[in-house]
Amino acid sequence: MSDYLSDKSKKSIIIASGIEDGTEFIPLLSSEDEEKMNNEVLPEELAILPLRNNVLFPGVVMPITVGRDKSIKLIQDAYNNKRQIAVVSQKNGDVEEPTYNDLNEVGTVAQILKLLKMPDGTSTAIIQGKQRCKLMGLVSEEPYLLAKVATFQDTGSVEMDNRMHAIMDSIKDMALKIITESPNIPTEASFAIKNIESPTFMVNFIASHMQAEIEEKQRLLVEQDLIKRAEHLLKYLSKELQMLELKNDIQSKVKTDLDKQQREYFLHQQLKEIQNELGENPVQREITEMKARGAEKKWSAKIADVFNKELDKLGRMNPQGAEYGVQLNYLQLLLDLPWGVYTKDKFNLKKAQEILDRDHSGLEKVKERIIEYLAVLKLKGDMKSPILCLYGPPGVGKTSLGKSIAEAIGRKYVRMSLGGVHDEAEIRGHRKTYIGAMPGRVINNIKKAESDNPVFVLDEIDKLGRSNHGDPSSALLEVLDPEQNFAFNDNYVELDYDLSKVMFIATANDLSTIQPALRDRMEIIEVNGYTVEEKIEIAQKHLLPKQLNEHGMKKSDLKVPEKVLEKIIEEYTSESGVRGLEKRIAKLVRHRAKQIALEETYKKSIAIKDLLDIFGPSHAKTKYETNNVTGVVTGLAWTRVGGDILFVECSTNKGKGKLTLTGNLGDVMKESAVIALEYIKANAHHISLEDTDFENLDFHIHVPEGATPKDGPSAGVTMLTALASKLTGRKVKKYLAMTGEITLRGQVLPVGGIKEKILAAKRANIKEIILSEKNQKDVEDINPKYLEGLKFHYVKEMIEVLDIALV
Repeated sequence: MSDYLSDKSKKSIIIASGIEDGTEFIPLLSSEDEEKMNNEVLPEELAILPLRNNVLFPGVVMPITVGRDKSIKLIQDAYNNKRQIAVVSQKNGDVEEPTYNDLNEVGTVAQILKLLKMPDGTSTAIIQGKQRCKLMGLVSEEPYLLAKVATFQDTGSVEMDNRMHAIMDSIKDMALKIITESPNIPTEASFAIKNIESPTFMVNFIASHMQAEIEEKQRLLVEQDLIKRAEHLLKYLSKELQMLELKNDIQSKVKTDLDKQQREYFLHQQLKEIQNELGENPVQREITEMKARGAEKKWSAKIADVFNKELDKLGRMNPQGAEYGVQLNYLQLLLDLPWGVYTKDKFNLKKAQEILDRDHSGLEKVKERIIEYLAVLKLKGDMKSPILCLYGPPGVGKTSLGKSIAEAIGRKYVRMSLGGVHDEAEIRGHRKTYIGAMPGRVINNIKKAESDNPVFVLDEIDKLGRSNHGDPSSALLEVLDPEQNFAFNDNYVELDYDLSKVMFIATANDLSTIQPALRDRMEIIEVNGYTVEEKIEIAQKHLLPKQLNEHGMKKSDLKVPEKVLEKIIEEYTSESGVRGLEKRIAKLVRHRAKQIALEETYKKSIAIKDLLDIFGPSHAKTKYETNNVTGVVTGLAWTRVGGDILFVECSTNKGKGKLTLTGNLGDVMKESAVIALEYIKANAHHISLEDTDFENLDFHIHVPEGATPKDGPSAGVTMLTALASKLTGRKVKKYLAMTGEITLRGQVLPVGGIKEKILAAKRANIKEIILSEKNQKDVEDINPKYLEGLKFHYVKEMIEVLDIALV
């Protein structure tokens, strides 16, 4: 245990002033006593008592508690043998076991007046300084320090001239004022100061008990000129008195109007200071940790400057105030954002292709675009990331494709669902001035990704809402513009953030609802629905194993042949994607799970006849029917869930040239029927109808399945062929279907959805298809294996269609 100044040191002034403290009565030092002490002859060697946190001055009585073994033995030997000791302060108070080199050169010779043993095992010695001494060299270190000493007397005159009188009076007045102003000093101390006559003892007494650093006191002890020592003490007392008066003035002003909140703040500040002294202030510790984290960030000098200013502002705030939490959250967000942190892209294109093929069947255009992006990135090393928009029907894998892309190129993956978002602040964030302000979801997701170049999926971008809180689709313009997003400004962050390395992938079901300016910033990639063949492959590779695993079954528990899967797809689902198919497969697996649990007998492989018991009646798609009558033509249609075939029927009756259309047709489809009839009237001589009396005939065109709405121009050729077939009495060629838009001049124009229409025709047993010549490139994009058994006729004029179609 180290030696230190006892709590009784506060009473040393009282002891010195001659007031009883309950232990011993010690009179004040008289002039005769002082002269006698100065004239005493010092021994050549003295035992050294190191003093850690105070300085002993000549004539001053001081209680010292000692705990070091060497120090306890020293004071016991000195007290029992009535020997003097040398009390010397340490250069560094933190040293536990000081050596001779750890001590100051000048100390004070002391006499132990009283020795008290304390309950905790330590000893308290009441000592009185005699005269100053100087250490001349170490003699021994055991059992305690023993050194040679020499007298260290004052130099110069100590006569009380006018200057000295003025200095001493000033010292005495200031000391008395400090005692009056300070609540921590006993008032009895003023009695002691008033009764001291010796100027040397006056300086020593006040210097001993002033609240100064050890170095300051040691400097006074070493000073040999009394006048300089007195002036130095006067200067320090003047400073101490000013600080004390200022402190009391501030406290009195604060106390004047101190309400509850101010009182709590003051107490918290005091607690903060106490915790700082103890090294336990959690607020300060948190600020220090944030400063250290900020120093490690890769942000620019401008951002670092803003961060440091905001951190300094936090340090000046009251931790109990509402603003403190807002400021703390802001700084933590700045630290959590990955400023300039990038993941390394993988440039193994073959491996990337394997991952994309593994996770998604089909979608060749999308995969090709991703590989193109990686190839350019590999060659160039850096580029602005493209903004891809995957557009297609639900359930085709647009969202999950983003995760596969992230894995393929080795980037982090984040997804932001935009469905139903109608507040601009969801994208840009709120101003910090608002209560409950937060950053936008873009910045939040970047923070979650922990890198500045993730794959960022903007899901359902076509379902953004709009309200009186602003237009979020307009707020996305800055995010998705490669010319702007290198300096994206979030209202909460209020600093430019670089999004140019982020690979944004948007998904949409309907392009028409996307704002044109936003659509213009994106590269639209159409994701078509899957063919039956692709769905079978997806079911075997992904859906069935997934459902078996989720239901706790093994692969050997259930086998689903391709024919069964095909029937489920064609007759029990109606979709472009595979969500409905997955639900049907889950039903199959649950059916088998029930059989296993009930210990029923079953065959491992599901048969087509079992589907009726499991799913109930099917909804078979339309198949081609052999038409032995005139006026019936097979058309091809595109629907949101894939392609289908439809029949256009035509009949004529005597009337007044009226055209009737039925079958829940839209305006565009009705216009196609009008154009077809007008074309036949205008070109009757080309199709051997010169003698037909159109004015006395009524025409009726019907498209079956009247409950289903139908629209679009692609049935134009079908309607014209149906009218021509009925009027000429020529039947339509068997196993033939057609699609295309017509004009009044008889031209056949290209239409969309070719892939879905052709695959639907093949499933319906169609053998020949008539298309516009300009649709040939669309056919060439389809995998050749899906076109086996089909014959295509590419036409420019309607006359060519009639020549091919009519028998």
